[in-house]
Amino acid sequence: MKIAISSDHGGYFLKESLKKHLGDIQVEYIDCGTDSETSCDYPDFAYKACKLVQNGEVTYAVLICGTGIGMCITANKMKGIRAALCSDTFSAHFTRAHNDANVITMGARVVGPGLAEFILDEFLKTPFEGGRHARRIGKIAEIEKAESHV
Repeated sequence: MKIAISSDHGGYFLKESLKKHLGDIQVEYIDCGTDSETSCDYPDFAYKACKLVQNGEVTYAVLICGTGIGMCITANKMKGIRAALCSDTFSAHFTRAHNDANVITMGARVVGPGLAEFILDEFLKTPFEGGRHARRIGKIAEIEKAESHV
């Protein structure tokens, strides 16, 4: 498994903390920026990481900004991306199990580094259950396809 990780300035320190954690648990990652606390625009960094998911270069992306909301909104504008904002392990588990999310977003001003590690671990270890959930993911894809022609 390989993941992309990115943040804006508000999520920079949490991103750096999660990179260390990923190294500790031996998960390969690509850092898509930002590289400082200098003010920047979260859509640029969400796009870079999600493009790697779209291209099949990584399995998942982890996006971090102040609240996680801006990154989540941006990611969900991209075809084939199913991003979920998670602030707890329960949501992280079920967004993988039921929604087959391929992107997780977090808010650095909402969760601390310790909790963020647990959330990320739960997301990464949880498989998609398929079954009735696959039918629903198919319906999401149909909506996405129909709306892309508007």
